[in-house]
Amino acid sequence: MKLSAATFYALLAGLFAIAIRDMLFGYEENGCSMTYMFQYPEYQRIRLPKKLQRQYPSYGLYLYGEGIYAEENKKLKLTGIPVLFLPGNAGSYKQARSLGSVALRKAENMDSRFHLNVFTVDFNEELVALYGGSLQRQTKFIHECIRAILKLYKDQAAPPSSVAVVGHSMGGIVARALFTLPKFNHRLISLIITQATPHQGPVLPLDSDLLDFYATVNQRWSEHAQELRNVTVLSVGGGFRDYQVRSGLTALPCPSDDPNKLSLVSTAVPRTWVSTDHLSIVWCKELVLATVRTFFDLVDPDTKQITEDPEKRMAVIRHHFVRHPVKIYDDTEDDVITFSVPSEVWTKVLAPRLSYTSPKEPRTKYCMFPLSSHRKSYSHFHCQSSNLEMSSWLFGCTQSNGPACLQAVDLSWETELLPAFKILTLKLDDYPSFSHIVVSASNTNAKQFSIDCEFFNEDSRIVSTPVTHVLSFGVTVSEVVLHPTGLIHNIQLQDFHQVGGHRPRSANHPYLHITDIETYGTETW
Repeated sequence: MKLSAATFYALLAGLFAIAIRDMLFGYEENGCSMTYMFQYPEYQRIRLPKKLQRQYPSYGLYLYGEGIYAEENKKLKLTGIPVLFLPGNAGSYKQARSLGSVALRKAENMDSRFHLNVFTVDFNEELVALYGGSLQRQTKFIHECIRAILKLYKDQAAPPSSVAVVGHSMGGIVARALFTLPKFNHRLISLIITQATPHQGPVLPLDSDLLDFYATVNQRWSEHAQELRNVTVLSVGGGFRDYQVRSGLTALPCPSDDPNKLSLVSTAVPRTWVSTDHLSIVWCKELVLATVRTFFDLVDPDTKQITEDPEKRMAVIRHHFVRHPVKIYDDTEDDVITFSVPSEVWTKVLAPRLSYTSPKEPRTKYCMFPLSSHRKSYSHFHCQSSNLEMSSWLFGCTQSNGPACLQAVDLSWETELLPAFKILTLKLDDYPSFSHIVVSASNTNAKQFSIDCEFFNEDSRIVSTPVTHVLSFGVTVSEVVLHPTGLIHNIQLQDFHQVGGHRPRSANHPYLHITDIETYGTETW
């Protein structure tokens, strides 16, 4: 008996030691770059009504500024786009520095056609993650701050009617809680970006006030989902490095058919691709750049304010946070291209697969894939490139003459940027008017790159495999056999919802797109 007890406690101690070791040493290094200022930061306090100051003596509202910009705004004659930063649990209002500084540099690079006025709130670094008694008070204060911010623009010819909100940690919950206030005008906020915010529930549900607050907020957004459909919300989780708020909690609890709500993790953000801890998510340069670029692309050139079109807001967000095509965002995606190059630079590719590596010397080259001979045999066309710097590289030919394409539509907007390369997959039935697919293999800057393309049938590339979980009652190993020469595969994970304890909102069978850049086609140069 004593031996079995000793064995049990030894095993328990061993598991505990492994857990401690994994927590301290088992996560990746911080891959974020630091954001730097070129001038000293200034936080100008906004004077609020005396009644409000007496009601919230420990809270404050500030405007971020640097150098000449800070001096010009001393009299609060503001002409920019209002953005409000909300700190989280024990957070400082000075955490808005990275967002404000990068936004200021971005405006200077654009010759100040428009700029952001970044406001930030001082919550006195309250510990709201463990005690929910202060959350309702913070929510009411933010409501008053938004009204005060909009009053600063009353003398403008076209004053803003809403404020964009960026909430870190519990600040994101406070932003969503605004819509539970009985006198809150929903039009005051059209865009919310949350960073490492536990939307699903508190990290440590130890306080009844905290649980009640969460229940009220999530119930409001669930029961009034249709009413709040036009409010664009983006939730960004930190990923594996954030051991304070796990990524599962950052998913927005909203209907799956709501097109204006999006949840993701920082490792999936194009040109970011790093995991952030709970604090670095506010200053991670790669993520801050994506956020600031999003704000500037959201500006309506006519009103100089964030667009009121929810479809465009989500299109811009997806451009920067989901599927960056390595092109500057533009509403007019169907760019018509006219080719005026000699016929000798054109090569017709008759084989269903192509592998091409450019020479080191400069060379102009275009590859044409005829579609008429492939539409009956294949359903999709996939192409991937490594080290190709051109943003426009794949086109749909609408007018051809012999071996050359005369006019085409730029399809590079469909590109998906990945860390090692960029890929593009087209469904042939979606483009019935195209006679050829044109791939630009031009090496104008003398830098080597590779391109791999193929026609394929989607059904032949879908493989399903069961996932080991608690209810599988034992360890199971499944062997997945992939197409030997395929570049892209679709692996569906059966019963994946049982791993996390809940069914995914988007699909019953999550899937992985597996690409193989080492597999070459049948036609090479």
